[in-house]
Amino acid sequence: MAIQWFPGHMAKAKKEVQEKLKQVDLVLEIVDARTPESSRNPMLNEIIGEKPRIMVLNKADLADPNKTAVWIQHYQDMGYAAMAIDAQHARQLKQIPQLARQLMAEKIARKKARGIKNPAVRAMCIGIPNVGKSTILNRLVKKNIAITGNKPGVTKNQQWLKADDSFQVLDTPGILWPKFEDQAIGLRLALTGAIADAVFQEDVVGMYGLEFFMANYPNALKQAYHLTADDLNLPSSDLMVILSQRNGFADDYNRMAERLIFDARQGKLGRYTLELPGDNDADAE
Repeated sequence: MAIQWFPGHMAKAKKEVQEKLKQVDLVLEIVDARTPESSRNPMLNEIIGEKPRIMVLNKADLADPNKTAVWIQHYQDMGYAAMAIDAQHARQLKQIPQLARQLMAEKIARKKARGIKNPAVRAMCIGIPNVGKSTILNRLVKKNIAITGNKPGVTKNQQWLKADDSFQVLDTPGILWPKFEDQAIGLRLALTGAIADAVFQEDVVGMYGLEFFMANYPNALKQAYHLTADDLNLPSSDLMVILSQRNGFADDYNRMAERLIFDARQGKLGRYTLELPGDNDADAE
């Protein structure tokens, strides 16, 4: 199964991002803390170039905290500022403009020396669909200005938002890339909801999720679905059959796959992270 999703507005957005980049001081790159690297658009590195960047690992409340710490250190080692947040709690978001002003301290000082009393830091907010960009921005500006929705591809246009007198942010549509060279990335993004449900097969993604949790978070499966140790030792296909029957779906494995995807997205299978630094390199081999 090849998962691809590149609506026309995303191609347009890529061009607009390139044009607007020269107007900003830095970039806020928003990723999903459950899939930090898979939820990064590889085209963005080329677009952003040497522009200062803050990696914002959103939805940290849904991710494995130990693995989130590994990712924060990984991005800092790459030379980026990095932070983990849960956009639902506004107090955490104060760190974003504070960190942005720290990164731009020298530029702010130069502007003040030229007589500009309160120079504003201008940031561009980018990321793939459904990583929570618009929620973050609404919390920053304390208004429901940026359009939100628990599905990918909600934001269609760019708009400037004012967090305060010294921090402005340009909202941009989520941009995926035309082709996933590594289908493991597509499966991770499908499981977490970054890709529209209509473009992938629920049974394939559901089976991927089941096998991942069996290997990495077996206790989460045990608790969520009242499984035994013997159940978890079964082949994944047999366990999917058992889960379908015990959850009232008879032999409708697609419905059980949909249920598992939903439970994973809603946090009913606990906090999890689908990858660690270097995993995508291994997948590509």
